[in-house]
Amino acid sequence: MKSLVIIPSVRNPHVISDYISNAIEHDFNYKNLFFLILTEDFVDKSKYEKELKDYNADGLVMNEKDRGEFLKENDLSEFEGLIPKRSHAETSFGLLYLYLNKEFDYAFLIDDDTRPENAFDFFGQHIKNLNFSGEITEVSSSKGWVNVLYQNFAKFRLYPRGFPYSKMGEEITTKRVKINEGDVWMSQGLWTNVPDLDAIRILMDGDLNGQSKTRLSVSDFTENFVVAKRNFLTICSMNLALRREIVPFFYQFPMDDNPWKIGRFDDIWSGVVAKVILDSLNKYVITGFPLCQHNKAPRSTFKDLISEAPGYESNEYFSESLSTLNLEGNGVFSSARMVANKLINNGRTDFIKFCGFKFMQWIDLIENVESKAKVGKHGNV
Repeated sequence: MKSLVIIPSVRNPHVISDYISNAIEHDFNYKNLFFLILTEDFVDKSKYEKELKDYNADGLVMNEKDRGEFLKENDLSEFEGLIPKRSHAETSFGLLYLYLNKEFDYAFLIDDDTRPENAFDFFGQHIKNLNFSGEITEVSSSKGWVNVLYQNFAKFRLYPRGFPYSKMGEEITTKRVKINEGDVWMSQGLWTNVPDLDAIRILMDGDLNGQSKTRLSVSDFTENFVVAKRNFLTICSMNLALRREIVPFFYQFPMDDNPWKIGRFDDIWSGVVAKVILDSLNKYVITGFPLCQHNKAPRSTFKDLISEAPGYESNEYFSESLSTLNLEGNGVFSSARMVANKLINNGRTDFIKFCGFKFMQWIDLIENVESKAKVGKHGNV
């Protein structure tokens, strides 16, 4: 069983050795991993390739030119516009690569400003989560949105990036539920050190360098949990694992490279869509462990604010348009098309409608890709 590791990166080749070292420490066979590094044309690929060669690890380093050639080789050039340029949402290319290669059962999504908390077997814990069966805590909210930082809320009073401001002040309810093996399609690990906050919340925390004054530690997190049906949660792709079956409805929405220049909501909105469809399929997202250290580099909080500000209104309404959608009894692709149509026809902003059209094109791509495309090249660099 082989798993794909997707890492968008322009600045930190050592992210590869950080995660391989964790695998070695915990006796996880990293030879079962294939690393797909998504970088840009201005980056020196050889530094990443050296990291892979140093460990004799399987993988590819692909810049924008490489990705364009790959799409052309697989007769998919017409869909190139679905992958935004110079954006974290380029992760969608990795998801396409996953779907093209059936040998991959799982994918791990990792950001290059993270490293694993070595108390955890990073890859092993995610796979354990995806194959979990038994009792687990289920969390619900009086406002239909669960704060993934609820376990340490009394201490820090933090809400993560993407949590709608109108859904704050919620009451949390927990209970124990039983889930079966195969019912978990996504595993979301949380983060120590710098919490994943939006620019307004970073400013409220008194930080002008795009981070936060607040820091989180391993002891601030207590257990894994799932979120109840008809409740949303923020999903952050810096520490994530998923089954390949989720790809048709986990398109990373086109941030940065769009007419509004909106950014930083790609994984948040893809998570909203995923949660709606997973609910209808009686599948789950486990959130909690393994933890990663989020060592976010300093940058202007105001730069993030400029990127996020045009999207705040859309973020408040994005989930509302889907909260009453009944998908029960529909398959993956029909459910995905119902969601896309809802965004197109009932989106409260032009940007939401734009994202709906892009999502519909993604569904077209994935639905036809197995018959249209060849299996992509891969092997050692």
